[in-house]
Amino acid sequence: MSVISSTQALVFTDLDGSLLDHDSYRFDAAKPLLEELETRAIPVIPITSKTFAEVEQLRITLNNRHPFIVENGAAIAIPTKYFPTIPQHWAEESGFWIVANSKPRQHWNNLLEDFAQDFEGEFETFASIVSDRGLKGIQDITGLSLDQAELSNKRKYSEPIHWLGSAQRKQEFIDKLSAAGGTLLQGGRFLALGDKVNKGSTLLQLVKIYQQLNSLEEVHSLAIGDSGNDISMLEAATSAIIIRSKTHMPPTLNRKNNLLISSDFGPQGWAESVSFWLKNSLEIGSKIYG
Repeated sequence: MSVISSTQALVFTDLDGSLLDHDSYRFDAAKPLLEELETRAIPVIPITSKTFAEVEQLRITLNNRHPFIVENGAAIAIPTKYFPTIPQHWAEESGFWIVANSKPRQHWNNLLEDFAQDFEGEFETFASIVSDRGLKGIQDITGLSLDQAELSNKRKYSEPIHWLGSAQRKQEFIDKLSAAGGTLLQGGRFLALGDKVNKGSTLLQLVKIYQQLNSLEEVHSLAIGDSGNDISMLEAATSAIIIRSKTHMPPTLNRKNNLLISSDFGPQGWAESVSFWLKNSLEIGSKIYG
């Protein structure tokens, strides 16, 4: 099969609870599909609340060479030799071009300090957990190893929040921080406080980069996710797959077309659904491959 240069399919995937198992973080069931997508020249682009440091290491395990989006859309990381040309305003870091969309992490921690007294004892942040209990505190609430917990705490643009209070107070907390200029997104385990960016807007941003730098006429984007912080990208992409979760209900979307909900969970559901998408999308079959 040959790839037609004027068109491209891109797979944007959430990690925890979608491509990665919610508890073990393994992805064995998805490996064959990842290999097939790479063979078909369809980039798999992680789009996650995880940090640059976490995804940089995870890409090695995934055998992934493509761009990725971190901290719920706060930044895009693109390998320096990935595109034939690069805009001059991009910043280089550790072999990647970084496109930042957010204020730094300290800004959001300063904002949280302003509300700490009003919600005392009702939340803790990664920063406060490490201050009180060290990296083992993050390990205890995530199931990560200590090394992985350290990578998870290397955040640059956002702050994870472990909510301890009631649902009603949580909404009050979200409303007050939103009014103060923050954006709170609910992931599988944590709230994330960051700038007014999301996975959807950054997905579209990277699609445009692909179009411009690879001279593409058309991009078919597939978004895959399982949580509330995935809604924006599931709505924005050409097609969407919701992965069922063992811990929460599927997010509710406005879209009705080009939408699939997996019957299985985590990477098993990922593999099942992506396989269906590859076999049944006539648009992909006719426009990308000849």
